[in-house]
This record gives sequence, C-alpha cells and structure tokens, in this order.
Amino acid sequence: MLTKKQLQLLEFIHKRVQKDGVPPSFDEMKEELGLRSKSGIHRLITGLEERGYITRLAHRARALEITRLPDALASKTGFKPRVIEGDRPDSTPPAAQPVTASGALELPVMGRIAAGVPIAAISEVSHNIAVPQSMVGAGEHYALEVKGDSMIDAGINDGDIVIIRETKSADNGDIVVALVEGAEATLKKFRRQNGMIALEAANPAYETRILHDHQVKVQGRLVGLIRSY
Repeated sequence: MLTKKQLQLLEFIHKRVQKDGVPPSFDEMKEELGLRSKSGIHRLITGLEERGYITRLAHRARALEITRLPDALASKTGFKPRVIEGDRPDSTPPAAQPVTASGALELPVMGRIAAGVPIAAISEVSHNIAVPQSMVGAGEHYALEVKGDSMIDAGINDGDIVIIRETKSADNGDIVVALVEGAEATLKKFRRQNGMIALEAANPAYETRILHDHQVKVQGRLVGLIRSY
C-alpha cells in the first residue's frame, strides 16, 4: 500500500515521462508535491524502491527504472516499464544497493569529510564502494573519504574511507559526522558537557571545539573503516 505522497509522486513521474520522454527534476517533484526540501523527495523515491515500483540501475547513478504501477494507475495509463533519467538529491545520500555476488553492499562515497578544520558540507556522490554486509548492519549508510589527521590517534588516517550509519543522535564518545552551523562537516568524537557539545579531535595538535546545541547537527555515526595500502 502506497502513501498518498508516494502515489502522487509516482503518477507525476510517469505522466512527465509519457509526455516529454524524460522525468521531472527533483526541484519540479518538490514543487509538485509541495515539499520543502529534496530530501523529502529522496525518502519518497526510496520508499517506492523498497516496494518494488522503482529500481535504481547499477552503474548509472542518474538513472531509475519504473518497474510497475499500482493496478488502477497501470490500467488507466497502459503502463510499460522504461528507463527514466533523473537527478540524485543534493544532500541526502542514496540507499545502499545489494551486491549479492560478493556478499557486500555498494555504498555511495559522498566526497571528503574533514578530520581537521571543518570543510564545506558534503553533498555529492563521487563514486560507489563495496563494503562487507557485516560492517553495516541495519539502517541507511554512506561512505566518506577522510581528509586531515585530527583523528589519527583513533586509527583514522588521511585518505581512509569511513563508513557512516545515518542517525541524528549520538552518545558520548561516539565518532560522528557533525554538521556545524549548517555549512561545515567534520569527523569528530561527540560529547555533551555542561549543556554544550564538544567535538573532540584524536590528535593533541587540535583543540576541542565547544559549541551550542543548536550549532551542531549529527549526520551519522562511524561504524567502519576501509584503508588502501
């Protein structure tokens, strides 16, 4: 059973493909459904994918396939599956795709994350990487390339790939992806102290940053690491 918004989005995409040969952009989808952000569109598409209505095509990060429509909509439109081209959302990582042959999951590498002075917030997929299923467990995950040496005493080096489980909360001592002031992303140890949030480095050369709660948004928690030699 689809939600009202999922059905509305699926029908909108289908009608635009039938009319123009290409799907609407994520901005157009957002406007059509009256949503505030593209992340809402991503969640709807993920829900449609989980229910078998849409499939993301392997090795084609900008392609989707409508695999089926609800019976009422399919009979009305004479639906036949086809490939549609579409944008990935700007800020929310796509869902992990199973790689059954290797017993792994293919995760999007969203770019670089600072283990040092915070850098601009990560938003674009650079490539995919296969990781063991035992590393990720339940939930949504993505990967980031580490830039800097502020977490070196925690065994995280410049150039490592860190595996992140999406979450908005963290316990003291967790290593997290923290979004600072809505614009900078950094990899640090999370700790609450005296009503503030401390983002602690694992390198004595870097000072701990003390910030107000509203200045920090947790974007995920470290669950694994991949290193190339």
